[in-house]
Amino acid sequence: MDNQYIDKEELAAQEEQKAKKQKPKKESRPRGKASVFVQILNGDILTRDLVLNNLGFVFFCILLLILLVAKGYYGKQLTKDIDTSLKRLDATTAEYVESKAKLEEKTKRFELVRKLEPRGLKETTKPAKVIRVKQTED
Repeated sequence: MDNQYIDKEELAAQEEQKAKKQKPKKESRPRGKASVFVQILNGDILTRDLVLNNLGFVFFCILLLILLVAKGYYGKQLTKDIDTSLKRLDATTAEYVESKAKLEEKTKRFELVRKLEPRGLKETTKPAKVIRVKQTED
């Protein structure tokens, strides 16, 4: 039966019967939100009148978003700089307190007396006197 004659009309009728027997498939149309999502992905949304009429506003919104991101990075950089400055300040303050303590230790009264003894200098036991001279007007 390889070379059998097939009538096109009969073949079309058979296909129609098969189609009637099968359940008709529902057409899968994208829903409203999916349609918008597909349009965004395709770029078709950019050709709508709504977008084209408000193009200036869209660019303004994009500029604001860029500024928002830049502000975030700037804030992070400022925080990092402040932390670095505080660490340096703490180190400098610790060094200052240490130097001040060493200076106070070296300039204590009994230490100065002990260091100046070999030179022949002694601590005075008499209090210092203040000499005041009254000037007369001529």
